[in-house]
Amino acid sequence: MISEEELVKEFTTVVERFYPKAGELLSYCSVKIIKYYCGRPRRLMRYIGIYCPQSILNTVEAQKDVFREVAQHLGLLEVVCLNATRLVRDPMSKLKEEDPRLWLELHWIASQGSEP
Repeated sequence: MISEEELVKEFTTVVERFYPKAGELLSYCSVKIIKYYCGRPRRLMRYIGIYCPQSILNTVEAQKDVFREVAQHLGLLEVVCLNATRLVRDPMSKLKEEDPRLWLELHWIASQGSEP
């Protein structure tokens, strides 16, 4: 089975090569695999999560069909766009304690703040 890091790399490579406009947007974002277990027996579902700054969220979501097409060809279920700015600023979030590396990465993305 292909690792999550390799899957994300393959996703971004395909998007950048075949959809340059969408690929440029990914340079301002963090792309991760989101795992979700559901059903009985428990079944693993994998999504692509695109964490992006609030300033380009609408632009990224406009390319969601492109991202979804590539993700499905790689065997992933769906693409989810997440607002990194909101996640970092949420006072109730436990992300900083639970996953400090992701929190720092999202903090950096949210601080970019300029639209491509």
